[in-house]
Amino acid sequence: MLASSQVLYYTERSAGIVAWILLGASVLWGLALSTKSFRGKVKPNWMLDLHRFLGGLSLIFVAVHVVSIVADSYVTVTPVNVLVPFTGTYHPSMVAWGIVGMYLLLAVELTSLARKKLSKKVWRATHFLSFPLFVTTTVHALTAPATDRHVAIWKVAVIATCIAVTVFTFVRVQRAARNEPTTSRADPRSRLST
Repeated sequence: MLASSQVLYYTERSAGIVAWILLGASVLWGLALSTKSFRGKVKPNWMLDLHRFLGGLSLIFVAVHVVSIVADSYVTVTPVNVLVPFTGTYHPSMVAWGIVGMYLLLAVELTSLARKKLSKKVWRATHFLSFPLFVTTTVHALTAPATDRHVAIWKVAVIATCIAVTVFTFVRVQRAARNEPTTSRADPRSRLST
C-alpha cells in the first residue's frame, strides 16, 4: 500500500496535468467556437456548453492540485506559498507561474459565471486573459521539478496543444483584422465570441 505522502504526490502531479489538459481543451474549444471552425458539423450550443464545462472542470482540478500540495508533508508549502508568488523557498519562480495562472483562471471563470451582469467590453477583456493564462500554465507545467516533461507522450501533447492554440489564435486574429464576423448576428450567443 502506498504511503499517504506518495498518494498526495501522485494526486498533486496528476491533478496538475489533468488541469492543464482541460484548460488547453477549453481554450481550443473556445477558439473553435469563436472562429466557427466546425460550422455545420457541431451544434454551437453543444460547443459552448463543452467550453464552459472544460473551463469549470479545470478549475476543480487546480483546486485538487493546490490542496494536495499544501497537504503533502514532503516539502513544506503553506497556503500563503500557493497564494502569493515568491513567498516560499520551493522553486519560487516555477510556483509563481502556477499562482499567476491560477488567478487568471479564476478571473476568466468567475467573470464567465457573472457574464449576464457584466458589460460585453468587461467580459471580453477578461476573457482575453485566457491567452496569458494558457502561456503561464504551460510554463508552469514545463518547469515544475516533478513534471513529466521528459516523458515523450507529454512532450507531444504539450507541443500539439501549443501548435493548435497558435493556429486557431492566428485564424481568430486574421478574421478580426479583416473585420469578418465570427458568429451569426441571428445567433443570440454571438456576443460571446466576437
